[in-house]
Amino acid sequence: MKKILSKPKSLKSVVFSYCPGCGHGIIHRIIAECIDELDVREKTIAVSPVGCAVFAYNYFNFDVTEAPHGRAPAVATGIKRTQPNKLVFTYQGDGDVAAIGMAETIHATNRSENITILFVNNANYGMTGGQMAPTTLIGQVTATTPFGRNLKREGYPIKLCELLSTLEGAIYLERVALYSPQSIIVAKKAIKKAFQCQLDEKGFSLVELVSSCPVDWSMSPLDSIKWVKEVFIKSFPLRVIKDKT
Repeated sequence: MKKILSKPKSLKSVVFSYCPGCGHGIIHRIIAECIDELDVREKTIAVSPVGCAVFAYNYFNFDVTEAPHGRAPAVATGIKRTQPNKLVFTYQGDGDVAAIGMAETIHATNRSENITILFVNNANYGMTGGQMAPTTLIGQVTATTPFGRNLKREGYPIKLCELLSTLEGAIYLERVALYSPQSIIVAKKAIKKAFQCQLDEKGFSLVELVSSCPVDWSMSPLDSIKWVKEVFIKSFPLRVIKDKT
């Protein structure tokens, strides 16, 4: 029988520790596939900050460094400017990239730093107990909004891609999701295009990956995937937000 699928070289042979139904494992897989297909494993450097993303160094089979909470774009900027021949990307959650790290994200975009941000949006602070994040939906229950996010009290969810699209330095921005095999194929294409944008020295790219967090959402894995498809992406529509490549 012909073998048509195998473990990417850019992934280590270890078992993921992520919760059942979490999207991180899928995202790790398609990132690794993109890096293998682009043949850039030996020149790739990832930056992972605080949050579930911090465990990335356990799984990626290439150089991964850590950054303080929210500072990954600044760390990636320093690495890329000193090693411009490397493929440098950050792997960040919604609280990291759009709350404590919002300033770093905006200014890296505005400068059109030739880096890539992979932004995992699961609408809460997944690692620390499911608190409200900038992307939490109106009415969504979290550890810090037990009666649901209140518009008058907490404001609107932040649509980061749309916000960054107003900046001249944003070259490629796309929002994708992980609720079906078809959507995962689209997500992989977006990541690969973002990496190619960087390799072609065109400037700043970001891919937002709408993902599930069944444990902190108090849902089964199947129900969480259904919620992404039927509820989540209505507030965060999937599309190419900006493409100047």
